[in-house]
Amino acid sequence: MERTQLVSEETKSVSEPASEQPKQAPKFQAPKKKRKWLKGLILALVVLAAAGYMVYQFFAAEKQMLSGAYLPYEAQMRSMTVSVSGTGTVEPIHTCNVTTLVSGEVIEAPFEEGQTVQKGDVLFRIDAGDVENNIQQLQLNVRSAQLALDDLLETQRENLGELEIQSEESGLVTEVHVEIGDTVTMGTPIADVLDREHMKLTVPFHAVDAAGFFVGQQATVAVDGTAGTISGVVDEIAVTEETGPGGTVVRQVTLMVDNPGILSDTTRGTAAVGEVACVSGGTFAYGASGQILSDLSGKLETLIIQKGTLVTEGQVVATIEAADLDTQIENARIALENAQLSLKNAQEKLDDYTITSTITGQVIEKNLDVGDKVSGMSSAGYGAVIYDLSQLTFDLDIDELDISKIQVGQKVEITADALDGQSFTGVVDKININGTTVNGSTSYPVTVLVDGTPEELYPGMNVSANIIVEEAGEVLTIPVEAVEQGNVVLVAGEGYFDEEGKMADPTAVEERTVTLGRNDSEYIEIVDGLTAGEVVLALSPQGSSFMSTMMGMRP
Repeated sequence: MERTQLVSEETKSVSEPASEQPKQAPKFQAPKKKRKWLKGLILALVVLAAAGYMVYQFFAAEKQMLSGAYLPYEAQMRSMTVSVSGTGTVEPIHTCNVTTLVSGEVIEAPFEEGQTVQKGDVLFRIDAGDVENNIQQLQLNVRSAQLALDDLLETQRENLGELEIQSEESGLVTEVHVEIGDTVTMGTPIADVLDREHMKLTVPFHAVDAAGFFVGQQATVAVDGTAGTISGVVDEIAVTEETGPGGTVVRQVTLMVDNPGILSDTTRGTAAVGEVACVSGGTFAYGASGQILSDLSGKLETLIIQKGTLVTEGQVVATIEAADLDTQIENARIALENAQLSLKNAQEKLDDYTITSTITGQVIEKNLDVGDKVSGMSSAGYGAVIYDLSQLTFDLDIDELDISKIQVGQKVEITADALDGQSFTGVVDKININGTTVNGSTSYPVTVLVDGTPEELYPGMNVSANIIVEEAGEVLTIPVEAVEQGNVVLVAGEGYFDEEGKMADPTAVEERTVTLGRNDSEYIEIVDGLTAGEVVLALSPQGSSFMSTMMGMRP
C-alpha cells in the first residue's frame, strides 16, 4: 500500500502546474541506483552465458569435424594378391600393311574384304612388261660375258707362254693396222687380207642363153694375151637384164677360177659356158677380201705379218704378252659378275610386281583393285590391311618402380570399359627394356598375350590389366591410405570411441611405427607393429581439407 501511495503521490506531483509547485530535490534516489546495477549484472550474465554457449558449440563442432576427419579401419587378416596395373589397347598378334614398291597398273587382285588369306597368297599383280624385257636383255649380257670368260680360260689352258692371234682368212695382206707394243682388245682389226688365189670374172651373156645357166656349171675362161684357157665355174647369175653391146639384151654372169699366178686385178679375159660364148670380155677381180681380227686383249708382243705377206687360214700373225692374260681373265670375271648382279637385281625387282601376303589372316581393308594405277610407296595409304586374329595382344607401360616385379609368364587379369561385367585372362609375353622417360620418370613397355581368342574383344578396344605378381595368402592388412609417411599409423586407443562406436576422445590416439610388407592397389601388409582387431585411423578427403585449415589458423 505504501508503494501504491508513493507512486500516486509522484504522479500527482508531476501533474501540478510548475508555477504553483516550488522546485525541490527528488525523493527516493537510492532505489533508482540499485536498479541500474542489477540490470548490468543481468546483462553480464547473459553475455557470459552466450560466450559459454558459443565456446561449447565451437568445441562441439570441432569435435564433430575431428570425428569426420578420420575414418576408422580395423586391422584384419585378408587373402592378398599383389599385382601391378596398367592400361593398353588391343591389337592383333600380327598385322600386314600391304604397300607397293613399284609403279604400274594393277592387273590382278584376287581377294575381297572379310576374306581369310593364307601366308604367300597373291594379293596384287602389277604390270611388269618393261622389266621383263630388260631381264631378257640382261640374260643375253650374262651369256655374252660368260662366253668371253670361257674363251680366255680356254686360251690360258692352251697357251702357257705367248698368246697367239691367228688369221681366219687366206690371201695377201694389203694393209696392217697395228704395231708392236699396241694394246688391242677383242675385235680390233689387225690387217686387211685379199684372196689372190681365186679370181672372179664378170662378163655379159645373151639374156636368153643366161636364163639356161645355173650356179656351179662348168665354164672355160680365156685370158687376154695368152693362148691357153683356165677352167672355172658359174658363181653368180644376175637376175636383172640390161642392154649390152649393139643394143643386145644381156645378163651379167660371174665366173670363179683358180689363179695360176698370172692373174691380177688388171687382167682381162672372156668366157664360155658350154658352147655359148659371152657377148664381150671383162676384167678379173680378186676372189674375196677380209680382215684379221684380234680374238684376245692385251699388248702386242710380236707382229709377224706386213703388207704384201701371203697368209693362210689358221696362220699365226701376232702374239700377246702372256702377263696380260691374268688381267684379262679377271676383267672378264668382273664383267660377268656385274652382268649377273644386274640380272639378279632385275629379277628381284620383278618379284616386287607380285605382292603376296606375309601372314595368314583376315582382310580388313582392300584399297586397290584391277585397273588402278600405283606409284611406288604412295602416301595414299595401304593397298590392303590384314589382321592375324588367331591371338590378341596389347602393351602396358609399367613404371620403373614396378618393372622389377614383372616376369614373363605371369598371369594377367583383363577388363574392358566397353564390356561391362566381363573379364579375360592373359599372360606376360615380353618385357622391353627400352624405356621411355617423361618428366624424370621412366616406364617400360610390357607385352601381354590374351588367352584364347575371345570374340568379344576387338582390335582397338581399351583394356585395363592387373599383372598378378604374387599370391600372398592370408596376411594382416590395413588400407594403404592409413599409412603415413615414415611407416607410421594412427591407432585408436582406449576411450577414443564411446559405447555407440562414435569418437569420444580425439586425444586418445597413438602414433605407432609399423613394419610394412607387400601391397596391392587397396591394402598393405603389416608384418609387425599391429595385431588383428586394432583400429587404425586414415585421414579422409574432407579431413585432409580440415587439417589444412586448422594448420593455417595456428599462430
